[in-house]
Amino acid sequence: MGVILLELLDYVRLLSLMEKITLQAEPRTVIGSGVKALRRQGYVPAVVYGHGFEPLSVQVPLKDFEKVYAEAGESTVVYLDVNKKEYPTIIQEVSIDPISDRFLHADFYKVRLDEKIHANIQLNFIGESPAVKEMSGILVKNISEIEVEGFPQDLPHQIDVDISSIKEFKDQISVKDLSISSKLEIKTDPSAVVALVQEPISEEELKAQLEVPVAPAPEEVEVIKKEKPEEEVAEEKAAPAAEEKPEKKE
Repeated sequence: MGVILLELLDYVRLLSLMEKITLQAEPRTVIGSGVKALRRQGYVPAVVYGHGFEPLSVQVPLKDFEKVYAEAGESTVVYLDVNKKEYPTIIQEVSIDPISDRFLHADFYKVRLDEKIHANIQLNFIGESPAVKEMSGILVKNISEIEVEGFPQDLPHQIDVDISSIKEFKDQISVKDLSISSKLEIKTDPSAVVALVQEPISEEELKAQLEVPVAPAPEEVEVIKKEKPEEEVAEEKAAPAAEEKPEKKE
């Protein structure tokens, strides 16, 4: 009984040391093109939604969001504080400016701590493979994330993959070899290869792989051109805009 009590106290102490990730947010009334002004003021427009939860438009300070996103990613619970009311959420999706790399928009998915969810957890490769260091092998990373199921508060930010276990070319690391909490259920195929090391190839082999078959001469190819109907041309011109992912109401 004494041992069990000590283990329980250690567990409680560990929980108290775990940092709760909190992000301050404000209700947002500005929508549409008006959010550009918010961004210039240093805010990221965002929306909170979830199963059975009325969507809530909010804005969060850019600097705070950058720090939280780096720490939590898209799998760790973030407690969103809106007017002193906390919502347990997971950052579901972000939009980033391709030129400035600034965050443009964020989606927070409100979760229930008593309901399991599916999530993709990023893999973090650590260590050094002897097959790479001593045998000049080439490290191949087949998988960058795996899907798991578990309670939101049990989801890790990332899962470490120690490649030092790959000592020879025949060695490999599969999903089933990963060190994962027993609180999580792996949904990715356990036999899927996460990483391996390929033997180095010679210059001749590399040249052979890069060789491109010679294309047939123009006179050997019969080209048939067909004038497209005007409506098809119009649809193709409009396609890029139509195929864009529908923008969420900001």
